[in-house]
Formats: sequence, C-alpha cells, structure tokens
Amino acid sequence: MPVIELETFIPADINTCFDLSRSIDLHTLSTAKTKEKAIAGRTSGLIGMNETVTWQATHFFVRQKFMSKITAYNRPFHFRDEQQKGPFRSFVHDHLFSETDNGTLMKDILYFQSPAGVLGKLVDRLIMTRYLKQFLIERNEMIRHFAETGKGAALLQ
Repeated sequence: MPVIELETFIPADINTCFDLSRSIDLHTLSTAKTKEKAIAGRTSGLIGMNETVTWQATHFFVRQKFMSKITAYNRPFHFRDEQQKGPFRSFVHDHLFSETDNGTLMKDILYFQSPAGVLGKLVDRLIMTRYLKQFLIERNEMIRHFAETGKGAALLQ
C-alpha cells in the first residue's frame, strides 16, 4: 500500500493549526481548482470525532464523491480521517501535530490504495502518489497562510 509522508512547519500555535486542519471551509478554499465542496454530513465549520463529510469534486475530469469519517481524535495532537465510501480501495489520513519552539510541526501520513488490482498498483505508482502529494502540499500551504497571517481566526469562530 502506498504511503505519503509530508512535514510542514507553521509559525503558529498548535491549537490554531489543528483546528484549521479540521476546517471544512478552509478545505473548500484550498481545493477550489477541483471544485470540491461538502455536500453531506458536516458541511461547514470544524469536523470532530465520529463525524462524516461527503465531498464532491472533479479529479481527472471525473466528478466523484468521497465520504470521510473522523475515526481517531486527540486534540490538539492527532486526528484521522478514513474513507467510508469513495473511489479508493483504502484511504486513511493521519494528521499529527507537535509544538516546536517557534511554531507547530504538522505531519501528514496518508495510506491509500486504488482499486483494480495490478492496474491500480500501477496507477498508484505512476500517477496517484504524485497527485495526492501535490494535493496535500497545496492544502498545507493554505493552512500555513491562514495560520500565520491570522486570516484563519474568522474560520474558527
């Protein structure tokens, strides 16, 4: 199963980073190019333990739905979202946060597997790993921007 690990330093406090990472509204802003929007479950605000969100987006010219559930939650250090329904055979995303002297280290660990056996493994290796890593980088840059400029405060009220 492919794994993507990504670390992002954010010069902001751990609680702000944790909450911005749970923000449905910020996620929607960070995925504007795929027209991602929450259509069921929690559709705005901060998602929490045992809550679900169903996203609708266009990836690879195909409109898709992806239902995710928060299955682990330890504020402000960790939460996990897992696909409940969607295009992947498996999709588990751990969000980890640790305090540093001058901010927060945010770590993403994403385990995923496309369907379709050998063909899916090939797609994961050649396309999906790079695509998902870039998706996370863009999302994390938005979180960093909103956290360090203070713009995120409006999303956390």
